[in-house]
Amino acid sequence: MRVALFVTCVNDALYPSTGVATVRLLERLGVEVDFPAAQTCCGQPQYNTGYRRETEPLVRRTVEAFEGYAYVVTPSGSCAAMVRHHYAGFGARAAALGPRTYELTEFLVDVLGVSDVGAYFPHTVTYHPSCHGLRALGLGDRPRRLLAAVKGLDLVELPGAEECCGFGGTFAVKNPDVSTAMGRDKAAHARATGAEVLCGADNSCLMHLDGILRRQDAPLRTLHLAEILAATEADPHPLAGVTA
Repeated sequence: MRVALFVTCVNDALYPSTGVATVRLLERLGVEVDFPAAQTCCGQPQYNTGYRRETEPLVRRTVEAFEGYAYVVTPSGSCAAMVRHHYAGFGARAAALGPRTYELTEFLVDVLGVSDVGAYFPHTVTYHPSCHGLRALGLGDRPRRLLAAVKGLDLVELPGAEECCGFGGTFAVKNPDVSTAMGRDKAAHARATGAEVLCGADNSCLMHLDGILRRQDAPLRTLHLAEILAATEADPHPLAGVTA
């Protein structure tokens, strides 16, 4: 099977290790991964802020970059939701990309039909379901099923898991005080679990929470789910500063 990786601009610019982990994971499962170099931003920040005209060229570029691929896989629920639910408003060509675009955990569970990917991560982890994955995509228990199958991983419940972390893209810029307050609540819930790692499937949310946790000098680390799933006993994740 051959797929295209839609890495997203946040991962490309700030979290390239998540993109690398996604490729390692998929290739370990027998998937051939292409990276169309023409991809840039999907247009979500502009679209969500009301700038439809500025979104249009980004949509066209994204559609052209992923033309011809039966599966487009992305380690981001928010970007997957943008393509799947909003591209239909930009014409038939753009609409056709939506059903071919999968968030990583959807692809693993629904397309490849796996929940145990052979991962190894000997740490206590709590999972934050981001709003787009939870509400827009309906990921349900897919991420948790994948995490529960990881060897050595102790998965603990996150109180108030379904509450927004407060990032919300440009919401955090327009409403910084509210955004920070929501993030502090989420961080407090995560710290209360006693977990070593706060895991999520969207690095934008994790970036927001990581900033709050760092300012609190909290021992809790944030890590994208793809990086956990890519780790194996032969090639463990180098989780600096955290011991099993």
